[in-house]
Amino acid sequence: MGPKKAAEKFLAEHKDYRFFRVTLYGSLAATGKGHLTDKVISDTFSGYDLEIRWEPQTFLPKHPNALKFEALNNEGKVCCEWTAYSTGGGTIIDDNTQLETNPVYPHKDMSDILNYCHQNGMQFWEYVEENEGAEIWDFLSEIWGIMKDSIKRGLNKEGLLPGGLKLPRKASSFKLRAPNFTGPFKKRTLVFAYALAVSEENASGGLIVTAPTCGASGVLPGVLQYFRKVYKVSQEDILKALATAGLIGNLIKTNASISGAEVGCQGEVGTACAMASGAATQLMGGSINQIEYSAEMGIEHHLGLTCDPVAGLVQIPCIERNAFAAERALAHNTYALMSDGKHRISFDEVVETMYSTGIDLQSSYRETSLGGLAKFNALPKC
Repeated sequence: MGPKKAAEKFLAEHKDYRFFRVTLYGSLAATGKGHLTDKVISDTFSGYDLEIRWEPQTFLPKHPNALKFEALNNEGKVCCEWTAYSTGGGTIIDDNTQLETNPVYPHKDMSDILNYCHQNGMQFWEYVEENEGAEIWDFLSEIWGIMKDSIKRGLNKEGLLPGGLKLPRKASSFKLRAPNFTGPFKKRTLVFAYALAVSEENASGGLIVTAPTCGASGVLPGVLQYFRKVYKVSQEDILKALATAGLIGNLIKTNASISGAEVGCQGEVGTACAMASGAATQLMGGSINQIEYSAEMGIEHHLGLTCDPVAGLVQIPCIERNAFAAERALAHNTYALMSDGKHRISFDEVVETMYSTGIDLQSSYRETSLGGLAKFNALPKC
């Protein structure tokens, strides 16, 4: 999403040129083909002469996901250039201006939001409404609609996912097997199926919601659909849970990172789990302190998780991680509700720890497909 938005921005400002060159750097180059980065850029520049260069060994200082756009004249001379960075969830920044970073909320930390909510007798979703306006509900209704559609499509498709790993879709078979189980096993199978459905849609280029990223898009909708089907919660309550989940994700993005290229998968699936954990606890009537505790566990128990997609594809281990993070969110919800919401490590502290841990990870474990599972698993040889 980020590279596409950056490409559209550069083209809109230089559409009088015919020749363009795009250079992908670092993690964006290392996993670009698996993430379909070249495809979305080529589609954006359709009708123009385009050259794409790959420099996976070159990491620019500002962010590992970097790309440079150049507009060339008829003699091949570079007339204009712009370097952009894809920081996760579709957000782009550049060297001069932090794009799309106008603060929505007056408080930067969870602790300040908790204090404000306690002082004013508010829930997290009410805090969101106060700062975003009533129009937030129309937006979240649209978001939930897309999430439901992605689950439905994913559950109704079978066959292999594209990309060369020959990985079969599993969501449909998991859904079919669910009635064969009873009790908690049946419920667990359902949450697996829902999360897999969205993740498999993402892996095949389908329309999904970044929650907070494409690679972690199955966790939150999987959990919300589980509550909708198993506990029959209303759409109004789903939208309120989405508001709280978005607040949690925004805090992590603001104070740390949701980019696997910057902090590993703990920033993607870990954040998604935190969002889903908090949403689940709210749906079960938890207090704001219990919601904060549940979200904290979502990050804490993913600390150090590497980003090592095999062949650069968002399939192995990404898809299964979404399913297990969704189940883990349900466990965090139960654990938090068993407590009074008091705990030693705060949400703010664990977010800071996650960011520090991510920066300390070797680059091979941060979405370069050079370490971890990606190092020992390659595309099958023909």
